[in-house]
Order: sequence, then C-alpha cells, then structure tokens
Amino acid sequence: MPMWNVDQRFSQKAIESLAALGFSVGSTRGVVRVEKYGSGAEFRKDSDGLYHMTVQPTIMLNGKFTRLWDAGYQKFLLTDDGHKVPALASHLANLRKFNEELRTALGVPTFYNEALGSVSQVSVYDRVKGRAGDVPDKTVGVHGDGDSH
Repeated sequence: MPMWNVDQRFSQKAIESLAALGFSVGSTRGVVRVEKYGSGAEFRKDSDGLYHMTVQPTIMLNGKFTRLWDAGYQKFLLTDDGHKVPALASHLANLRKFNEELRTALGVPTFYNEALGSVSQVSVYDRVKGRAGDVPDKTVGVHGDGDSH
C-alpha cells in the first residue's frame, strides 16, 4: 500500500516553498529531490509545469533512496545495489516525521490507516521451507557483503 496518492500533482510554488520549511530541496533538469531527517522523496516536472511524485517518502542511506522491506521478523532497508541494512526505530520515526511534515506542507491529507505506522514498499516472505519466499533475501534479490552473485 503506497503512502501517497501518487497521481496528485503540485505547483512549482508549492515545491519551492519546502525550502523555507527546513527541507533540503535540490533540483536538476526538472527533477526535485526533497530531504529532511535522513528521509527523502523525488518529484518530476511534467510538460504542463506541475510536479508529480516519482519516489515516495523513504529512508535515505549514503545519499540514496532505499526501499523499506518487512521480512516478517525485521524491517530492512534495501539498496538498489542489492544490499540490506536493518531498519532502526530512529529510521522509522524520522520517516514518519518527514512524511507528516511533507504532507502538511503540500496540503495532502493523512488518512487514519496511513497514520498507523510504517508502510513497507516490499512485504514478500514465506517461511515455509520449500515454498517460494522461504529464503527472504533470495525473494527480494539481496545479498550479504560476503556473498557473491
């Protein structure tokens, strides 16, 4: 379940106003990255001048977006290069704070079910041996630092 209605679009003025609210706002060729509290989101400018969200609020790791994965026994941050890092309570608290402040700044309502807790982008696991998903890392394509692939 996504944290945002990704069809919603925003004016240039709304995106630019985020900097005055303490967000770090960087723009390159119509792509805007918004960051705060170690979390971030990305918006892209459409041909009509309005922006749409292309990367939903997520935790940043070494300046890059991650995906939050609920492995059933632990939440992890997945990187694009296939690594996983345990998600800490502070990561999740900061993501919630970032999400709430960004929604408020852009006038996006928060519904009850969205405010209950962290929403994972990936929730694939099945710990029954012999079934697809029995090895969580394999299911989502991550590897440890000592693994080769």
